[in-house]
Amino acid sequence: MGIVEARLKELGIELPTPMAPMANYVPFVRTGDLVVVSGQVPAKDGKIAVTGKVGDTVTVEQGQEAAKLCLINVLVHLRAACEGDLDRVVRVVRLGGFIASPASFSQHALVMNGASDLAVAVFGDAGRHARSTIGVPALPGDAAVEVEGMFAIR
Repeated sequence: MGIVEARLKELGIELPTPMAPMANYVPFVRTGDLVVVSGQVPAKDGKIAVTGKVGDTVTVEQGQEAAKLCLINVLVHLRAACEGDLDRVVRVVRLGGFIASPASFSQHALVMNGASDLAVAVFGDAGRHARSTIGVPALPGDAAVEVEGMFAIR
């Protein structure tokens, strides 16, 4: 077991079977030493686990857990891109977060911290990343959150 897998185990996280893409795209693209993972929703057991709008039917705390679950699903695809070895990740370059929310909601950054905090917990200083977080009126499957990522690997 590698260092990253050991950290995941310490955090009580088991990477699930990935959910199939919801449209015409691939879950990740690897080019050179970069891996871009397509946006992942908070899926669990093949179903979207957190639906609705943050700041309406979903609390900020539930949104943070949804963002964390999204990143777990990103890691599933990242592991596949790294041929099963997450220790090949040298840097979380960027995370992008989309938060389904009403127009009056303004705590998007707090929600996205669920994913960002997990990235740092899993990868240490290499998990510190650039980030964009955007509020949107709706996401595929009524997901409350979606997270995408870019990673440098060796």
